[in-house]
Amino acid sequence: MIYFFHNNLCVFIVTGIFSYLLGSIPFGPLFTRFAGLGDLRHIGSGNTGATNVLRTGRKGLAAATLLLDAAKGSIAVILASVFFPHLSSQTSAIAALAAVIGHCYSIFLGFRGGKGVATGLGALLALSPTTGLFGCATWLCVAWITRISSAGALAAFIFMPIVASIKYGFSLQHSFIPITTFLISAFVVTRHHSNITRILSGKESKISTHKQTH
Repeated sequence: MIYFFHNNLCVFIVTGIFSYLLGSIPFGPLFTRFAGLGDLRHIGSGNTGATNVLRTGRKGLAAATLLLDAAKGSIAVILASVFFPHLSSQTSAIAALAAVIGHCYSIFLGFRGGKGVATGLGALLALSPTTGLFGCATWLCVAWITRISSAGALAAFIFMPIVASIKYGFSLQHSFIPITTFLISAFVVTRHHSNITRILSGKESKISTHKQTH
């Protein structure tokens, strides 16, 4: 067993699997089901994140979903660095990406899920606080100005790789941070392809707290 965790490849595999499972925990669907609101996948956009929970009209549940979806990204990164400090750069990067993939393709929801915004921000906050805080601020500001959550998310994940590259460059010691930030951002932006189409056509829905049943 000791040898197992001294084998770098095995450490990376364990980190990836654990972080994926942690990211797969579907807080939004769990909260809405326990609250008697039905299956979140049949409400609004069908996504499992906080924005869709908000469409049920339950602000408290949406806030809890947002915080816990972000927390699972942060916790995955923190645990990876704590348990495997000798490989913290690599394991933290793997944990961040795996947690986001888990949220978007949850094994507990038949490999369906959200778009990775909160979990991605949480993971990047733990991986690089400066980059993550910039992303959170950008998301909130753009979403507040436009009243479009997806616009805020897209702006955040477009600019965060730039911030990470400026801060860390691509030195050998810190190369995993800008590379991981780029990969997570590219993944999240790709998940928003339909939102991008609607934004460009002026059909993207505004942030609303009114309950939707369709």
